[in-house]
Amino acid sequence: MKTTKKQTSTPPLGAGGLYNPEGPITPFQKKRIMHNCNYQVEIKNEWVQWVTGDTNRTSLSGITQAEAVRIMRQQTGDTTEAVEKSVENWGYFDNENKQHSYIRSILRTANIVVKNGRWGEVADMEGWLDRFLKSPKSPVKKPLKQMTKQEVSKIITALEGVALWKNSI
Repeated sequence: MKTTKKQTSTPPLGAGGLYNPEGPITPFQKKRIMHNCNYQVEIKNEWVQWVTGDTNRTSLSGITQAEAVRIMRQQTGDTTEAVEKSVENWGYFDNENKQHSYIRSILRTANIVVKNGRWGEVADMEGWLDRFLKSPKSPVKKPLKQMTKQEVSKIITALEGVALWKNSI
């Protein structure tokens, strides 16, 4: 019997998935920059020198996530914030947190769902909730995983109002 190696994709920012502009560059970002440089070390060195403004620096390990995003945008010609948005999702949740589970149930009640190949329909945490938390209508403007219990309670109250409104129309 032939065994096949299961391919796993590397998440953009590891376990937490939160974008920290001042945090150290992630393994994903290093790989992407090297890929964009066709794995040519001299080209990579020039990008590091360009983004840091220091001709003595050549190591990717010494740059921040924000500097890595700046390099990747320049390499790909991307002028939108798509690169940053792909790594900073305010809707990431903790499966063990009961308040986060309740938020998911509110979104499902309000029919704010997306199709998922594995789970069927799931609450739209990465799309709708992410946009809501960043919008002026959100009572707390920060990522879900960084909120205190009181701040999550404010979000729950707002989402209950959304679910009530959506189910009344």
